[in-house]
Amino acid sequence: MRLSTLGCRLNEAELAAWSRAFEARGCRISQAGEAADLLVVNTCAVTAEAVRKSRKLLRRLQREHPRARTVVSGCAVSLEQESLGELGIDLVVPNRDKDRLVAIAREALALPLLPEAATEPGAAALFARGRQRAFVKIQDGCRYQCSFCITTRARGAERSRPIAEIRDEIDQLVAAGVQEVVLTGVHAAGYGSDIGSSLSALLAAVLADTEVARVRLGSVEPWGLPERFWPLFENPRLMPHLHLPLQSGADSLLKRMARRCKTAEFARLVATARAAVPDFNLTTDIIVGFPGETDAEWAQTLAFVEAIGFGDLHLFSYSPRPGTAAAEMPHPVPAEVKRARSRELHELGHRLKRAWLERQLGTVQSVLIEGWASGQEDGAALQFGYTPGYLPLQVATEGADLSNRIIPVRIEGVLDRAADCLLLGRPAGWARAQARGSGQFEDQSDLKPMAR
Repeated sequence: MRLSTLGCRLNEAELAAWSRAFEARGCRISQAGEAADLLVVNTCAVTAEAVRKSRKLLRRLQREHPRARTVVSGCAVSLEQESLGELGIDLVVPNRDKDRLVAIAREALALPLLPEAATEPGAAALFARGRQRAFVKIQDGCRYQCSFCITTRARGAERSRPIAEIRDEIDQLVAAGVQEVVLTGVHAAGYGSDIGSSLSALLAAVLADTEVARVRLGSVEPWGLPERFWPLFENPRLMPHLHLPLQSGADSLLKRMARRCKTAEFARLVATARAAVPDFNLTTDIIVGFPGETDAEWAQTLAFVEAIGFGDLHLFSYSPRPGTAAAEMPHPVPAEVKRARSRELHELGHRLKRAWLERQLGTVQSVLIEGWASGQEDGAALQFGYTPGYLPLQVATEGADLSNRIIPVRIEGVLDRAADCLLLGRPAGWARAQARGSGQFEDQSDLKPMAR
């Protein structure tokens, strides 16, 4: 079988859970170039372009695997099921039922799946990014209705998973070799609102009751984060990075977007985060060309983004989504204006990211090595990973395979690669076994989590 997704981290978390469930029942994930008899696709509809890409992905997979049956879920099919009917889909699983996708597919398609207990614990291959990082879904849905967002319609009401269930999933991932989990949801800050709990309580339980080396949060809306949330970052296992979607730096535009956090509140949140951890890395989303966005509002956004000093920006050129309030708003921004503003913000984002990376020079940070990078640096082979603050880094390892290890790395430089930039470093504090010439390191005791 073949599983594919596009879109958000929540989609990745769901796909990973389906993969583990299918494999636990005897299915085998096909390798690259190998024919599959079952396709499972998690679609996205956050923008019109995402829907187009979802359709393109489905068509490509069906061409590559003409004899496979197709199971599709995700936001695109939940919103546009009728328009996708011509794609020859065998089974559509709406978002409200996607947690039961494996059982639904087994019954509807008469799949020859084994009982879950038929495989040994841990026997299934791990569906995670390089076996180092896994996305764990903590909740679904959102009770707020930002005027541009279609997700509320696609995902429905907020539904939180019990803490014990999340904790058990993390324990299984750790047993399979995962070093880092990313907790993700549609409205992660609202976790527990429906079950009498909170995101702070969940994080405290994960840190206290699991042995995962690193815990990271996915995108978190900048509201509903209480004071007790920030002291949790004193634990070095909770990574000092948050993706806080801002969307605009102009309060007048935020009001039209129906956002619940204005710029002054956002700035206070940033100050609180950086008071908790001085090098707390904050990244964000910005929508370019929202209906009625004036030159003055755009200038306010640029000024506010620069004042905050984000570590990275995700830019989205506004496109109307039928069924949202923004789609009916007057004064659309011309395409050429959106392109010009996107270029301007991209240049600012690159400058801010490079400045944030340069602040790391000379420091030693724990890095989870995720795999090999292309190219070399001064003749040394490169591997890639991320710092606790989720800064991309290439490590000159001289050929030693350090994949899935958390090692101390001394940050030595900043590289500009493909219109982006990343850190360059070398392992710190080890003696190379020159006599063996094996590219291994004598002191293997350093290959463990370390305080940041």
